[in-house]
Amino acid sequence: MSTELSQVVEKVCQGKNLDRTEALTLLEQADLLTLGKLADALRRQKHPHGRVTFVVDRNVNYTNVCQSRCRFCAFYREAEAKDAYLLSQDEILAKVQELADHGGTQLLMQGGLHPDLKISWFETLFRRIKAAFPSMQVHSLSPAEVIHVARLSGLSMTACLLRLQAAGLDSVPGGGAEVLVDEVRQQISPNKIGWQQWAEVMKAAHGLGMRTTATMMFGSKEGTRDIVEHLFRIREIQQKTGGFTAFIPWTFQPDNTELGGQVATGIEYLKVLALSRLVLDNIDNIQASWVTQGDKMAQVALFFGANDLGGTMLEENVVAAAGVTFRLSQDEIITLAREAGFIPAKRNTLYQILQEY
Repeated sequence: MSTELSQVVEKVCQGKNLDRTEALTLLEQADLLTLGKLADALRRQKHPHGRVTFVVDRNVNYTNVCQSRCRFCAFYREAEAKDAYLLSQDEILAKVQELADHGGTQLLMQGGLHPDLKISWFETLFRRIKAAFPSMQVHSLSPAEVIHVARLSGLSMTACLLRLQAAGLDSVPGGGAEVLVDEVRQQISPNKIGWQQWAEVMKAAHGLGMRTTATMMFGSKEGTRDIVEHLFRIREIQQKTGGFTAFIPWTFQPDNTELGGQVATGIEYLKVLALSRLVLDNIDNIQASWVTQGDKMAQVALFFGANDLGGTMLEENVVAAAGVTFRLSQDEIITLAREAGFIPAKRNTLYQILQEY
């Protein structure tokens, strides 16, 4: 171990905050087990009870029509494509009914940037959902969708968020972050909002009392410095607002996409996950992505900084479009956590524990 790396490791062990240079040193020089050991120690310090949490949810992708045309996405379609779709509100409500019948508490609703869906469509939908399922957490619309709806509707972003919140939007998912470095975004999603717009939506949502998550999709065109920059930009937003409940890193899935390329390795995934825990010491929950990594890697991730297994995902279509179709039932998630030596616990969107198993 180099002197530079040993000094960074010592700083982590002392519980001191890392800076960008030190985080880059860890990512580029530390071996997997060194990073994992540091992240696991911090995870156990933050979560000494030994719980691993999950939420019963469903991802309803209300449309695949999208004007953004991201090069990394296998899900989107042009409006005139034969397999383009827009779910009716009745179809969406039927899906929410099925989620409620399974004991679900969180509706994760995301779709493409549809050219015709103005704010009134979402207001009507959210009001209908809340009327039928008043306790369902509407955790929906990524920052890119919020800005798109605001533009179509002739509204400021904040006015749009206020109206959506009044109609029933409870919290905002962190989708569309990819890597929060515009040079990378220009290569993989040139038509999507820049990183500062993503951040502004999150800060505005936090200011309105809405909690949100943050994500990172890595393994496409970014470098190690970009990964570190992304983490610090998330940390700095959290320092100002305290509004992020969780951070979810996941890997680019190249199949069926314009961008193509190789899938990030399991080692790369675990190193970035572990670094996320160490840099984002002001975000309590780090989520393992079994949707992209599969159940065994998600189980290993619980020893590399993750304390949450995300949602049961009754339905998921975006990652599946790239040919990745890992599925886990609630019982399988409980077994996965228990066999790793943890206490499985069902939570809600705000990480309040509903039941231990």
